[in-house]
Amino acid sequence: MTTTPNKSRQIAAPAGAPLTERQEARRRRILLASTELAGCGGFDAVQMREVAERAEVALGTLYRYFPSKVHLLVATMDDQLRLLHHTLRDRPPTGATAGARVAGTLQRAFRAMQREPQLADAMMRALTFADRSASPEVAAVSRLTTTIVLDAMALPGRPTAAQLSAVRVIVHTWHSVLITWLSGRASTAQVRTDLETACRLLDL
Repeated sequence: MTTTPNKSRQIAAPAGAPLTERQEARRRRILLASTELAGCGGFDAVQMREVAERAEVALGTLYRYFPSKVHLLVATMDDQLRLLHHTLRDRPPTGATAGARVAGTLQRAFRAMQREPQLADAMMRALTFADRSASPEVAAVSRLTTTIVLDAMALPGRPTAAQLSAVRVIVHTWHSVLITWLSGRASTAQVRTDLETACRLLDL
């Protein structure tokens, strides 16, 4: 997932009224500060006071946007996925089958995480630690991941019930292999093999 900001892209507003232009710019600075800190030092480096200082917002303002570090890092993951989705729309995956296209997409995402392992670890730890209070942020990540997979399939029509079930398995596998890789319990080759195996379900 790239950390390069895309200034022309509209960010997602939190629950409630749509963000004003100033609020959106403030939220963008907060997410960028979170991304930079996590990229340099991982989960522990993302301290709310330092995020506020780097984003040039009051600490109380930061907490109004994100009640905790976990909320902030899950939202950061959603933001990184949006950047990935934008890139994939510009350069759609190639492949002879839906499974091959999805596998290629997830491999691209995995390579991005390999380039930013500290950021990847921070985001996945937050996703794992998230409780019910962060359900909207977690649900947004899940929906966007599913959308990326469905777009990569490039089907001529609506997916079947069996394909939707396979997509759910792929999303679960994606999160699982990232956790095992980040914890050092899976090699890069194993991650790639497991993703390819899960993606073959789409072609059965």
